[in-house]
Amino acid sequence: MNAIKPYQFARWLYLRRIPVLPKLIYHLIFLVYNSSIPFKAQIGRGTRFGYGGIGVVIHERSRIGEHCVISQQVTIGGRAGHRNPPRVGSRVYVGAGAKIIGDIEIGDDCVIGANAVVIQSVPRRSVVAGIPARVIKSNIDIAHYMKQAD
Repeated sequence: MNAIKPYQFARWLYLRRIPVLPKLIYHLIFLVYNSSIPFKAQIGRGTRFGYGGIGVVIHERSRIGEHCVISQQVTIGGRAGHRNPPRVGSRVYVGAGAKIIGDIEIGDDCVIGANAVVIQSVPRRSVVAGIPARVIKSNIDIAHYMKQAD
């Protein structure tokens, strides 16, 4: 089972203003997957977590697009002194252990390398890697990377 399914159910309950159950499901996700995936976060259709979503931490106000792949041990969170959390576009592959931090935007069709620390916005169709992350390739074909993730 993948942590995305209980998240989707908790989100469905939350949007219908059903009390208590979304919080219980949030805690269940934490216990089973050691992940913080709040039902208030907006995660798009078709997005999935690698290895079930083990160790994933997502800020409750984050927005993640459709058909993304988020690997294990990924953090998508806020940063001191910044009001807004990250916004991740659609069809983004986030490698294991990557950190996306602060009021930044990740464009559509991007690849975030394993263990990258992203603290600046990333243009669409880019590959970023490193600490801090830098664009290492532009105008990529995301289909190639997503096939490797399957």
